[in-house]
Amino acid sequence: MLETTIAGSLPKPSWLAEPRVLWAPWRQGGEALAEAKRDATILALKLQEDAGIDIVSDGEQSRQHFVHGFLENLDGIDFANKVRMGIRNNRYEADVPTVTGPLRRRGGVHATEARIARAHTGHALKFTLPGPMTIIDTIADRHYGDRVKMAMAFADLLNEEARELAAIGVDVIQFDEPAFNVYLDEVIDWGIEALHRAIDGLDCKTAVHICYGYGIKANIDWKAGLGSEWRQYERIFSALAASRIDQVSLECANSRVPIELLSLLDGKDVLAGAIDVASGHVETPDEVAVTIERALRFVPAERLFPCTNCGMAPLDQALAYKKLEALSAGAALVRGRR
Repeated sequence: MLETTIAGSLPKPSWLAEPRVLWAPWRQGGEALAEAKRDATILALKLQEDAGIDIVSDGEQSRQHFVHGFLENLDGIDFANKVRMGIRNNRYEADVPTVTGPLRRRGGVHATEARIARAHTGHALKFTLPGPMTIIDTIADRHYGDRVKMAMAFADLLNEEARELAAIGVDVIQFDEPAFNVYLDEVIDWGIEALHRAIDGLDCKTAVHICYGYGIKANIDWKAGLGSEWRQYERIFSALAASRIDQVSLECANSRVPIELLSLLDGKDVLAGAIDVASGHVETPDEVAVTIERALRFVPAERLFPCTNCGMAPLDQALAYKKLEALSAGAALVRGRR
């Protein structure tokens, strides 16, 4: 009951990449980089276990970015000539690669780090992949000429990858879809259908993570303009409740999301964010417990998994793990009361 987990990414050690920076360049190359990624993955697992996290992740230690880490190993994408474009409905700009031909995997994209993670933890293991809608919102297109067609092509490749990860022994495969909080009509029109293609045939648990973004200035500024209540989830949760996805991960801590919206996810596991990734404050166990107790008014305890609001890649490493310790301690407080 109330097993803890994380949304996905964790800060990278300073010997692997520049700290507290998104898209940080690697500090190694060649075989040294491969060794550094392996060591960072094992360290991330160990630190999660020490913090008391029940369902652990590789921490995305082998990826510079949660989307581009997958795209880098696909044919049909030009990384050499990036273009600048607005993403998340022009919330901010980024330099992105371009789809220039038919998409194809060159082989297993994340199989190596999944095998490393599976070999070095006895805990349940979660692995994250970018969702189809978020991918097409983070890449330029000079081939398909149709956003939905391109999203479905990515969904098929994600399904190939997810099946391999499940065969390696991954227990939960999560698709990260921050774009679901931006393109609300599209989620219902085709976004969930794309997710269904991505999870087809999987026998492990499946999840979708929908948040208000990393704790970076562009996202913080966007949230500041959303008003006294953030009701984006209200438009899509009923459709997700009717979907074949097993779990929904969302933002609750220090947010203006009306907590009663969780009742729209009836029948789903809910990964409730109880750690604010946009703050340097380390939550106390009592503060975490308050968030969990609020969620329990609308989600049965056996379906609630205390989690982080979003990925923690841009945070200071020591701060991130103190927050994970608080997450674990807060969940333990609530378990002890029940």
